[in-house]
Amino acid sequence: LAYGITGSTNIGEVIQGFMVLDANLIPIGLLAVGMFIAGFGFKMGLVPFHMWLPDTYEGAPPTIATLLAAGTKKAGFAAALRVIVMGAVALSLDWTLALGIIAVMTMTVGNIAAVMQKNLARMLAYSSIGHAGYILIGLSIAPFSTLGLQGSMFHILNHAVMKGAAFIAVAGIVTALAITHVDKLKGLARRMPITSLGLVISLLALAGVPPLSGFWSKLMLFGAAIDSGTVVWWGPWLAVAGVLNSALSLAYYGWIIRKMYFEGEKEKRIKEPKSIIAIMAFSIIFMVTIGVFPEPIIQFTEFATPAINAGFMP
Repeated sequence: LAYGITGSTNIGEVIQGFMVLDANLIPIGLLAVGMFIAGFGFKMGLVPFHMWLPDTYEGAPPTIATLLAAGTKKAGFAAALRVIVMGAVALSLDWTLALGIIAVMTMTVGNIAAVMQKNLARMLAYSSIGHAGYILIGLSIAPFSTLGLQGSMFHILNHAVMKGAAFIAVAGIVTALAITHVDKLKGLARRMPITSLGLVISLLALAGVPPLSGFWSKLMLFGAAIDSGTVVWWGPWLAVAGVLNSALSLAYYGWIIRKMYFEGEKEKRIKEPKSIIAIMAFSIIFMVTIGVFPEPIIQFTEFATPAINAGFMP
């Protein structure tokens, strides 16, 4: 459809073509953007295109789930930034409200579903859906706030490391004990202290607890949403939804932590996979260091924003 009405498959030329569409072709352009949202929404795990994700993460080996969570989903957001958001804005700013609604739905469905899970991998899968909603907050307000775009980029990087570390910890647990049920994590901190510590830090970072890296990217996203309220009435409501969902995520993250540290009998420590420990050590260093010194990543997003944000300008 995009090629048919613009005569090109080049992203920049398609967006420029959308900006000067004949009035009779605008409905076709809107249909094209809607199909892009559906296609990339499936890739990113946005509601209502998310149903494949929990089964895939649960059924795949934890190491493969790590690659899915930390890599392939993030590629979907990069494509969405160029195609969906810019194309939607070129046609009508009303599309940004639709993206905001999808963001709220994605955050809420992901976190509520995660609370009800007993399988650790499936719980983390629904958590990933929730975080897709956080990232979409920044994309939905990007035309009104460069800080929103920066926050999305920051959180994409953060989530890759945080969720990757969590799934690597799950891989270590599965390798050593062959368990994935949350109730069977009782006393894990005494049996696998390093793996447990890595999982705890990654979960707290995912929840946005300071002084870990996840706090800063969420702060940027929610702050940008509030600032956008001077342009769009619904911007601050995205921040409210984000804060409430972050608080909700503490419920199931805290449940995991309680099982590992405050329940179960004292058992003999077992050998933890060295490869798992090495990867988690790198992730922990990143989450703590960026949590204390976020300026390098913030400066990187500031440097990258003008080139990307140029696509929003007529």
